[in-house]
Amino acid sequence: MIVLPYKETRRVIIEPGEYYVSTSGELISTLLGSCVAACLFDPVNKIAGMNHFLLAYQHHSKSRPIIETEEGRYGLYAMELLINDMMKKGAKKSQIKAKCFGGGNVLHLRSDKTDKLSVGEVNIEFIKTFLAQEKIPILAASFGGMVGRSIHFVSSDFSVYVKTIETALTQQLEKQERSFWKKRIDAQEKIKSDVEFW
Repeated sequence: MIVLPYKETRRVIIEPGEYYVSTSGELISTLLGSCVAACLFDPVNKIAGMNHFLLAYQHHSKSRPIIETEEGRYGLYAMELLINDMMKKGAKKSQIKAKCFGGGNVLHLRSDKTDKLSVGEVNIEFIKTFLAQEKIPILAASFGGMVGRSIHFVSSDFSVYVKTIETALTQQLEKQERSFWKKRIDAQEKIKSDVEFW
C-alpha cells in the first residue's frame, strides 16, 4: 500500500491482496487486469473501502458454483476482511452498497471449451454471487472486456472514476499480478504450519 498527498486529502494506492477502509474521505486507487476491485460504502455512516483480489490462475468449470471452490474460499476471506473492517469503524452491513470493477481478459486468452470460464470471468462470477448472497446491491459495475482499468474511488462522495489502460500496459499489469500471486503462494507453502490433524 502506498499513501501519497492528494489535494486536501490523501491518495491510498492498494495492490493485489490488499484492502483499505476510509472514514476521512481519502481517494483509494488501484490498477486492475483480470483482478476485481469491490468498492463498498455505507452512505449513512460515511464509511468506504476497497479491495483488490484475484481468485484463480486456471480456467474454471461453469458447472460448479465458484463460491464453493478453493478459489472461492480466498474470495470469501478477501471480502470478509473488507466488510468486517468497515463494520468495526461503524458501518452497518444492511446499509452497505457496492460498485465493482475488473475481470478483464487482458491477455486475450480464450476459454478452451465453452464449459470453462476465463480467470477474469471467475472473478466476476464470484463477486456477483457473493454480493447477491450477502444482499449487498451492486449500484455500478464495469466488468470484463479485453482491457485493464485504473480505478479511483472517492470515499468522500462514493464516486468512482474508471479509465481503461492501453493494451501494452494492460498485458504488463497482468503479468505482474500473476507474478505477485505466485510469489505469495510459494512463500506461504514454505512456512512451517502449526496445524494439527484430527
